[in-house]
Amino acid sequence: MSKNLSIVVAVARNLAIGNGGDLLCHLSADLKHFKAVTMGGTVIMGRRTWQSLPKGALPGRRNIVITRDAAFDAPGAEVATSLDAAISLAETDDRKVFIIGGGKLYASTIEMVDTLYLTVIEHEFPDADTSFPAIDSEKWEVIDEEKHEADEKNSYPYTFKTLRRR
Repeated sequence: MSKNLSIVVAVARNLAIGNGGDLLCHLSADLKHFKAVTMGGTVIMGRRTWQSLPKGALPGRRNIVITRDAAFDAPGAEVATSLDAAISLAETDDRKVFIIGGGKLYASTIEMVDTLYLTVIEHEFPDADTSFPAIDSEKWEVIDEEKHEADEKNSYPYTFKTLRRR
């Protein structure tokens, strides 16, 4: 891929990212951070992530959904039948490209991305059924880190971290 490809994800301390097709918890600050990072870019997601979006296509972003079903209806989004097809679609313009889930897509793209935008939720969710791949500290360096305490809109302490491939 000729341009930066990034992952945006909220992870628990134990790298859990989801349970039952949903986020682990609702952190208002994480949703605002996600929007700020991805706005104006292209977001690539799997079908289940697409179906979990409460209002469909994410406004202000080009949405690409990966599914093996070429006839899949994704109003406001483009459909690609493979990761390679999604990346080819994304390369047709100058937007930044963000992988936004789910777990299988993260696992298949972590070796191709050069930036990770993490919201680390300072909690463990033992019932989680989806996890993010291990992050090898030999391959990644933290270039930005911002810690926050829990408050009335955010149930758990959290840290925004940006990692760049070494």
